[in-house]
Amino acid sequence: MPNSSEEVVINKPRRRSRIREGHENTILRAAEHLFSLNGYNGTALETIAEKAGMSKQNLIYYFSSKEVLYQQVLKNILDMWVEKMALLDQLGENPKEMLRNYIRGKVELSRSNPDASKVFAIEIINGAPYLKEYLKSHLTPALDADVKLVRKWIAEGVMDDVDPYHLFFMIWSSTQTYADFSSQISISLGKEKLQNQDFDNATEFLTHLVIKGLGMK
Repeated sequence: MPNSSEEVVINKPRRRSRIREGHENTILRAAEHLFSLNGYNGTALETIAEKAGMSKQNLIYYFSSKEVLYQQVLKNILDMWVEKMALLDQLGENPKEMLRNYIRGKVELSRSNPDASKVFAIEIINGAPYLKEYLKSHLTPALDADVKLVRKWIAEGVMDDVDPYHLFFMIWSSTQTYADFSSQISISLGKEKLQNQDFDNATEFLTHLVIKGLGMK
């Protein structure tokens, strides 16, 4: 049985690891929010450090440069989307239920993670200079697997013969608009900000539009 001094030696690294993880998460949240407002070039490390409640030198201890921090923010965003939004992994007894859950999940990401969507959009609009290779290695294989599934449904006569890639492009753009252009939508609806009911309405409308348009019974 280890003595008390041995226990202290074992526990200290774990405690430091939890503290480090907490600081990193705080920095990443602050960076994501500021990158969503100002983009990469318009955001300074000093501003991120201030938002995170620490000095610039302390921030650099965890992330050695703004580029390293930005790349980690982008990686976390894409990992979240790939992990949660694969059509192949959606629950449902039939293709229509799986597609419905896919759309619902995409709208939910726009509701709960608007900053992430905006950071991603800014990066893509600028030609994905920091994300291009990661998109090729992570997003493309997941998309190809989903496209293969849709083609299987088409072959089985479950849905109309459409281009699966453009189906996903349409779903991505229509769901992410509720994050990327939330200000425009809320102004058009005469609201200060979008409410949960607005996202529910968007989910129902988009689901109806897609299911009906694909000729799914």
